[in-house]
Amino acid sequence: MRKTVLVTGGSGEIGSAICRKFAENGFDVIISYNSNSQRAEAFIATLPEGNHAFFHAPTTDSEKLKNFKVFVEDKYGKLDVLVNNAGITIPVPHDDLDGLTDEWIDRIMQTNFRGSFAMARAFKDLLQKSTEATGLIVNISSIAGIFGTGSNVAYCASKAALDSMTRSLARALAPKIRVVSVSPGFVEGEYTTTMDPAFLKIQKDNTPLGRFALGEDVANAVFSVATQLTFSTGNIITVDGGRLLK
Repeated sequence: MRKTVLVTGGSGEIGSAICRKFAENGFDVIISYNSNSQRAEAFIATLPEGNHAFFHAPTTDSEKLKNFKVFVEDKYGKLDVLVNNAGITIPVPHDDLDGLTDEWIDRIMQTNFRGSFAMARAFKDLLQKSTEATGLIVNISSIAGIFGTGSNVAYCASKAALDSMTRSLARALAPKIRVVSVSPGFVEGEYTTTMDPAFLKIQKDNTPLGRFALGEDVANAVFSVATQLTFSTGNIITVDGGRLLK
């Protein structure tokens, strides 16, 4: 029986790299999307042959997630890997307390933390039916949750909360489900093109390996957790080129 992976926000920059890595290695890929159905459909069509699917299910909509779970159960019968990749942020300097509005604090926490928890809650039963020794949840976090430096204060807090959830659920869902955080630093791509080049140079100069992560670096880490690091749970695996060493 083919293995299955579900990636929230799977047609985005990091999500698409994760999906492609799994699809190239024989997994059936399921992606969720929030608003851009055309992008999701077009991306799925580019994957290697498989029983792939996409579904409209904002992670903040618990009723939609119930329908999503039924869809996956009817089509696949089980789930081997859940990757909580969907997330949002907005650049606000940490000293600009008025600039970080209540609305944005709520949106960031709802998507980055509550949405990931809601996915774990919705798909727990299907992960317990995994054909692997254990099902797996990978939370795409950030070194911002460890370092306290990132796009804004709420974003850092949301990723710290995600890491705490990883540890809590790793205890609560063992031994049938493993839970791991994969925490990138800066990931080069669409997001970094909008940032001040001088700021990015400082960040790159402070990265011992001398470059930013690529989506493929994050995908390789997630795939390794799924296929090689099978005795790991509750961990935070950084993909940051050593940025936390500076």
